[in-house]
Amino acid sequence: MSVESYVLLALGSVGYFLFTFSWFSLAAYLVPVIEELGLSGVEAGLVTGAVQLSYIPLSLLSGLAIDRLGSRRSLGVGLSVIGLAHVMRGLSTEFTALLLSTLLLGVGGTAVTFGLPKLVSELFPPERSGTMSSVYIVGATLGSATVFALARPLVGPLLGGWRPFFLYTGVTVVAFALSWFVVSRYLWGRIDRNPERDTDQTFSLGSVRADLASVFTHYGLLLLVIVGTMRLFVTHGLSNWLPAILEARGMAPALAGTLTSGFILVRILGIVGVPALSDRFATRRLPIVACGIAGALGLVGLVVADGLATLAASLVLVGTFLIGGLAPLVRAIPTEMDGIGPRLTAVANGLIFTVGEVGGFAGPFLMGALNDLTGSFATPLSLLAAASLATAVAGYYLNEPAGLERSASAGTEE
Repeated sequence: MSVESYVLLALGSVGYFLFTFSWFSLAAYLVPVIEELGLSGVEAGLVTGAVQLSYIPLSLLSGLAIDRLGSRRSLGVGLSVIGLAHVMRGLSTEFTALLLSTLLLGVGGTAVTFGLPKLVSELFPPERSGTMSSVYIVGATLGSATVFALARPLVGPLLGGWRPFFLYTGVTVVAFALSWFVVSRYLWGRIDRNPERDTDQTFSLGSVRADLASVFTHYGLLLLVIVGTMRLFVTHGLSNWLPAILEARGMAPALAGTLTSGFILVRILGIVGVPALSDRFATRRLPIVACGIAGALGLVGLVVADGLATLAASLVLVGTFLIGGLAPLVRAIPTEMDGIGPRLTAVANGLIFTVGEVGGFAGPFLMGALNDLTGSFATPLSLLAAASLATAVAGYYLNEPAGLERSASAGTEE
């Protein structure tokens, strides 16, 4: 592959970093924002979950648009919207303005989330899609981890609080979006294009219907929807409640916070390692099955753990395999599927996230509801373990993508 392809992927990954950095800036500054704007608990919950809620109705539409516009333009537009929305958050003086600007940030975020799988499908062959997808997932993970580590304790005080921090961050994202438009346009013309990957879809009603029919009736993709939904169910359910779970076991808040941060960072091991092994051995089914089983074991471990070492090991299993390892695979596999491929990569990912974010919302809700009902986290953690096993079952029935098999055969013949 050309150097230009790797440069474009690196720049796209920086864009994902900036998106998650902007997204979770509100969570990092939630307490002072609540105090200054006088938000209630319900209002604070709505604004912190607004990005995920925006994905449910918009993911499929965003995917359809990206498959027609292409990744280059979609990423530039999406990053511009994210930056402007974040500036608007910094200017918000009451709940409604903050909610609407956060929803707008989610609209721009869909272009980044689904534009990057499209970018990989346009730049790299199917047998490289897993490894290349891990690159931008690492960028997203580092963005959310960095904002919690730096925003409020270090950068915010230097800038004068959350408002200037949001404003400067938003302006930075807009500047990067403009740079993306210029640099990507120059590099795009220097890349050897594969005609089969060029989009030829139109916005006509017939074209849209045909694409929707292709994704909604694709057996393998529907199995992948199950994998993606159960993964987000566990990810959001455990991530939102992990400090409370640890503190309920008698752990000091500082130690619980340290383990939670480690739980986020350990995902990078799976993000990088699992797709690389999957590409190396030209298999997608086995990694999905293995990640689902490992995640279930880790979640059961959180129920029965009686010491710090067991708790830490359990979190490593869940974070590395179920959450980290599956993230790039779920995004990469549609590119390799017959009937989907690079042409429908974005809309396929849109379907996965449209359904998946329902699981992302249900996970933390059921964790809290079942804890209230039973007085313990054992039952909701057991439910998460069952969801993890469901990913393994769906992976077992998933056929190896034909595109991956053809690429592997071609590599062997060469």
